[in-house]
Amino acid sequence: MFHTIVVAVDGSEISMKALETAMHEAEVWDADLHLVYVVETSMFSSIPMDNTWEIIYSLLETEGKEVFEKARTRAEQEELSIETHLRDGHAGNEILALADEVGADLIIIGSRGKSNIDRLLLGSVSEHVVRNSSCTTMVVR
Repeated sequence: MFHTIVVAVDGSEISMKALETAMHEAEVWDADLHLVYVVETSMFSSIPMDNTWEIIYSLLETEGKEVFEKARTRAEQEELSIETHLRDGHAGNEILALADEVGADLIIIGSRGKSNIDRLLLGSVSEHVVRNSSCTTMVVR
């Protein structure tokens, strides 16, 4: 039985499948549902801290808010309430930190991200979460 579920979303098709799975589990177990979108700041390490960095960060932050809005609309259709968390840092670490903060007993994450390049990054993120999670973790394909 699950009481608190964290699902990682990034706007990709696979993360939307993860969201659908999380909503189903939240409904079955009457669990609290937390969505997390992480702006992966490690990719900014080679970009000078100037306007370019701020523009890219702002675009990714806006994307996160748009993903949350789509998720909120979808959750309302199922009469579910969700809490959203926009974080920045290493995606795997931030997902695990949020899970600890909210006392999650289930993390749901997609197996890959938005593009083939993201597949390398997010594949390692999902692997990091699975290897380091202190609670049940479900990887959605």
